[in-house]
Amino acid sequence: MRNRFITLWIWLALCPLAVDFKSVDENGSRITQILLTLPAIAGTIVLVMTAPRFAGGSQLRSAVTIALMLTVPGSLVPQLLQGNDFGNYLRVLLPFMLMLFGYLAACRPWQTDRLVQVEKAMFTGMVISLLFSFGYGMAIGGGLETVRFRIVSVVFLALQGLLLHEFVIARRFSKLTLLLFLLSVAIELLSVTRSLLVGTAMLFCLATWLGAPSLRQLLKSVARAMVITVALIGGTVVIGSALFPSVAAHWEQRISAAKATASGIDPTTATRLAEIKDQMDQVTASTVSLLLGKGFGHNYRYSPDYLTALSGQMSEKEFYAINEWAAGHNFWVYQLFAGGVVFGLALPFAVLFALWRGAVIYRRWRRHAPDAPYLPVLGRALMVLAALPATSIGGNPLGPRYSGLVYGVALGLLVGSCMRLQRLGVRRGTPAAARAPATQPATPQPPRPPRLPVSLPVLPPARAAAPSAPRLTLQGPRP
Repeated sequence: MRNRFITLWIWLALCPLAVDFKSVDENGSRITQILLTLPAIAGTIVLVMTAPRFAGGSQLRSAVTIALMLTVPGSLVPQLLQGNDFGNYLRVLLPFMLMLFGYLAACRPWQTDRLVQVEKAMFTGMVISLLFSFGYGMAIGGGLETVRFRIVSVVFLALQGLLLHEFVIARRFSKLTLLLFLLSVAIELLSVTRSLLVGTAMLFCLATWLGAPSLRQLLKSVARAMVITVALIGGTVVIGSALFPSVAAHWEQRISAAKATASGIDPTTATRLAEIKDQMDQVTASTVSLLLGKGFGHNYRYSPDYLTALSGQMSEKEFYAINEWAAGHNFWVYQLFAGGVVFGLALPFAVLFALWRGAVIYRRWRRHAPDAPYLPVLGRALMVLAALPATSIGGNPLGPRYSGLVYGVALGLLVGSCMRLQRLGVRRGTPAAARAPATQPATPQPPRPPRLPVSLPVLPPARAAAPSAPRLTLQGPRP
């Protein structure tokens, strides 16, 4: 199916939802939520219908597709058994549905120019989300304790992963990427969120490992990245402390919060554990619930076992008044709680399997054929998707709508790039195969696929490149 407006549909699918603030709930504007979500759904559906298709399949694509089908359409089974509120069910299901649509739209053998547009729209949307969340949170005002919950984008670590790919793996620096990374570090410090720092460190370690196929290169990459990171973060910390003197005090308070409680448990950690304990108690109460789950939108509370640990933070009445239906903070436990063993665990394992398989393929090709087409796309998709487990340290990455869409597109790009590289290896032989001696008669070779730009396709190029391999950079447009 042909459609000459594919580029428009790509941007409609990936950009409008970027301004969907994560805390919009049933008390927010329904019209706004609908107007932001409909373009993403319509755009991804059009892309699925018009995109080219792979001839044949692969184990990776089959595993990921089955996992997503078990999670999204399969969620109807526990919903019918439990009879949860249908509105709450749809609200929790929507990010997973967007992830499925984004995956199906991106996991296709797109032409080079379409693939560039997909990556450009995804990056632009993440930048819009970062700036909008920060501006919206600061505009609301209030103290740091109030603002810090609103200034962090739902795709914060995904954008950092993409920037770390440029710095650590591709070793490219531009004014735009440096400014965005410094802004993200400043937001990270203002948010006083320890899980974000841990997630950034995890992405940094992954980027260092992916960018160094040998031990010698790994040591050099670690040393170089450490110097750059210390310089950037150190400068940001000094400037941030001078502009916001209360930030350092809040960090000290957060780090020593566990010592100030009688139970010795940090209040935030105690609430997460209380939530997990109640979800596990509910899902293991019967064999049926353990196998099929409680369904999306099912209510959960805080376990009474943690009432004492939270006695200094809330009253007993407030403790027992908590009754939530949104996606739980712990992604891994909530998947088991909502879908059970049959419908819940497939997606987490599929994401981890895709990350492992993609990392293995990326390192193999980078070692033997670093200029292979689709390799840069695979590297960027790996770093974006790796933000999903990194984000799960502090919250559910598939709770907000926009993050579900972004992770679905990244998963589709990862799987599609792996399939193309594997088929390219079959046509060429293994990446490490030696060339035939010059004395042998030449044999006809199949046409090579078009080369993709190796740099992040975000803004128009600052200078012209060779026609056979257009190079798009993060530089801004020339005046």
